[in-house]
Amino acid sequence: MLAEKKQDIRKLSLQELEAYFLSVGEKKFRAKQVYEWLWNKSLKNFDEMSNISKSTREILKENFTINHILVDQFQRSTDGTIKNAVKLYDNNIVESVLIPTSKRITACVSSQVGCSLDCNFCATARLKRMRNLNPDEIYDQVVAIQEEASLYFDRPLTNIVFMGMGEPLLNYQNVLSAIEKICSPEGLGISPKRITLSTVGIGKMIRKLADDEVKFNLALSLHSAINETRTRLMPINETNTVEDLAMALKYWYSKTKRKVTYEYVIWDGINDDEKHARALAKFCKHIPSKVNIIQYNPIDEGEFRQASQDKIDLYLSILEGSGIIANVRKSRGQDIDAACGQLANKNEL
Repeated sequence: MLAEKKQDIRKLSLQELEAYFLSVGEKKFRAKQVYEWLWNKSLKNFDEMSNISKSTREILKENFTINHILVDQFQRSTDGTIKNAVKLYDNNIVESVLIPTSKRITACVSSQVGCSLDCNFCATARLKRMRNLNPDEIYDQVVAIQEEASLYFDRPLTNIVFMGMGEPLLNYQNVLSAIEKICSPEGLGISPKRITLSTVGIGKMIRKLADDEVKFNLALSLHSAINETRTRLMPINETNTVEDLAMALKYWYSKTKRKVTYEYVIWDGINDDEKHARALAKFCKHIPSKVNIIQYNPIDEGEFRQASQDKIDLYLSILEGSGIIANVRKSRGQDIDAACGQLANKNEL
């Protein structure tokens, strides 16, 4: 007979952990001690729980496991950017990135193993979506980058963005559970105002975020406000058109009163003309927003190439002339596999 698989202890809530300890004749307060070791201190094994008796630790080891992540590969750019290939308990690989600037250190984390949305410009789209990440696997990515920030920069982690592998809104409950734990005093105690969730744009889920009264920030990976172009770039636009997204975002703003950030890459010969720039400016008028124009980190020698500086300047002129805040974000880690999905793709070879 096969041995019964041990349960991942971090799937238990504090209340469930309390019930377990009572069921084995232990004191209820032991649950809070263990819970603190698991989350606030991010302990990776039971033997290091120094205020828990050896006999209790043996009971935990017999019945539970801690499915902790492992930073399997590590790349560091000349600009300081750190890219992690993160191995999960089932040997799947996801990525996380530490992005340092003079004022902040940002963790970019993944929410799925692979992705199912087939955005044509994205390296992750070449990876088959295997599964959603559990809340603890998302949490652990943040902890690993927090440790790297301290070790390599002697500075704290300040911001978190869900801009890694996968679509966060297709792993809705696990992502929100992870954020709740990240923000909790029993977890990492990071303010939700320092967390940004980036989505390709799923209208009904944006509305659900608003209904659930989330406190973190929302970013939309837009790249074109013209349906024909956006569908070419992002097939999801066939079912979540520019008009649909505008309605969902208006609902978001009506409920939250918080502006949205539009992420936008300008590609040579695809969306680099005045027509696309003016369409973006018009779209930005729906609700208070700002635009981050992102320098493209190419994934191969294919059709997607960074637009020339004069085309970027054209966009900036039109956006600023329309009273829209627009910033250019330079690509980080160009000397390493920093485009989302590149390092995981190498692990697939």
